[in-house]
Amino acid sequence: MKMTQLEAARDGIVTPEAMTIAERERIAEEQLRESVARGRVVIPFNPNHSPSRPVGIGEGLSIKVNANLGTSPEVCDLELEIEKLEAAIEAGADTVMDLSTGGDLEKVRREVLSRSAVPVGTVPIYQAGVEVVRRGQSIVDMEAEFLFDVIESHAEDGADFITVHCGMTRKALERLEEQGRVMGVVSRGGAFLSCWMRARGEENPLYEQFPRLLEIARKHDVTLSLGDALRPGCVADATDRAQLEELLTLGELVQAARESGVQVMVEGPGHMPLNQIAANVQIEKSACDGAPFYVLGPLVTDVAPGYDHLVSAIGGAVAGLAGADFLCYVTPAEHLGLPSAADVREGVIAARIAGHAVDICRGVPGAAEWDRRMSVARKRLDWAKQIEMSISPQRASEVLASRSPGLEEGGCTMCGEFCAYRMAPASKAR
Repeated sequence: MKMTQLEAARDGIVTPEAMTIAERERIAEEQLRESVARGRVVIPFNPNHSPSRPVGIGEGLSIKVNANLGTSPEVCDLELEIEKLEAAIEAGADTVMDLSTGGDLEKVRREVLSRSAVPVGTVPIYQAGVEVVRRGQSIVDMEAEFLFDVIESHAEDGADFITVHCGMTRKALERLEEQGRVMGVVSRGGAFLSCWMRARGEENPLYEQFPRLLEIARKHDVTLSLGDALRPGCVADATDRAQLEELLTLGELVQAARESGVQVMVEGPGHMPLNQIAANVQIEKSACDGAPFYVLGPLVTDVAPGYDHLVSAIGGAVAGLAGADFLCYVTPAEHLGLPSAADVREGVIAARIAGHAVDICRGVPGAAEWDRRMSVARKRLDWAKQIEMSISPQRASEVLASRSPGLEEGGCTMCGEFCAYRMAPASKAR
């Protein structure tokens, strides 16, 4: 069987994917190999998919951004999902995830995989739960054997990483029930499992049969993204005993995955006040031995529907500064409905802005230089260069054309003849 990225790194091998990533990130190949070997960096790269734009996620690398796609029972439009995929990649998403729960789930997943140049993640329990319900049964009738069959099919199709909610144990559920919450379980996969566990009185099969999951992941070099089934769904529920219980379990599973040669990262909250984010990142890094941390947001307030991409970017910047490695975008449609392609684009750009702001502070090669080149273009009133250097050239061009029509040289309509760049004497460049 072919070695995983983790096993290859431990054997002193720099894979072609690692070479590509090292060149793009402007770091030494050996530095990247050592980080992968220690489990501090993951390279989601299932050979069955072989994305042409592989990425590294974790320590010493630029922050990465994921865009969620997927149908719902109410909106099942494959063409729309492809449009969203294209919008996400065009906007600069490093990875995408197919979270479909409506329509032909296998067709959607395989189409996304066939068209995506970037790594693709999935959540197999969604398909398992949906198919059980479609058979006229309840979620609680799902058999563990069927769940693992679905996981295997996702791996065979080429999923580069999969979210698996392995840390929701019976003990964690007991803590949740004893403490109580405003919003309870808000993770969809977590809700599936909590209903199943309570009704059957059985342990979570993803935890109980974790070695079986590792066999599948190692066979196909699927990176495990250990999901936070008990993440807080509002700021009032943040950092409670149930969330921390799950995180401690995930730390143990990280160790088991690495020992099996399986790449692994950890997912985190969720909704959380600003002043708790840094501590949560530090706890994850300690409890999970520096495993790459993949955060949803975090969302720092619950009262901004329609603007949650901005709420998420604020939390993502704080999380990144504290050490988070991977930001899952949030779109303006979060909490309101399935996002459009335009929403996807806005969400990706917001998350990329947050990530780039942190990359500057981390000293990521090229990050600060990008800003400096933009500043030089602004000083020169070089509008074409400013558009080219923008994080979203399309958006910058649209705004410039609408606010300063016909402008070719000189100041924009903000200042006109009183443009500071025109009036103030040039300073010595540095």
